[in-house]
Amino acid sequence: MRTLIVEDDFTSRRLLQLILEPHGECHLAENGVEAVNAFTQTLASGEPYALVCLDIMMPEMDGQEALKTIRQAEKAAGIDSEDEAKIVMISALDSPNAVIEAYYRGGCTSYLVKPIDKNKLLGLLR
Repeated sequence: MRTLIVEDDFTSRRLLQLILEPHGECHLAENGVEAVNAFTQTLASGEPYALVCLDIMMPEMDGQEALKTIRQAEKAAGIDSEDEAKIVMISALDSPNAVIEAYYRGGCTSYLVKPIDKNKLLGLLR
């Protein structure tokens, strides 16, 4: 499983990498702009990411905007909703507004609140 981990905090990014590396190749990005660039490049190469772990609060482009841009890129590439990447939003924000924005306006697959619970994350992947 090819995974893109998008997190501006080094410790959180490394923790996610340690959890997910046993399950496949992991690439890292530090902000939404890097995430969108990496995602669109792999989409164009025909080997898109199966999973994106996306922080919400990041510099340059936040996770909510990156989520919407990634979903738009998938639609533009003709990818059906059942074949799109699984996107897990990860945030310290445990607010109903952030969750609603991610699910209903952005199209995320799931939403996890920090601190990351390894078992919960791996349970989502199953």
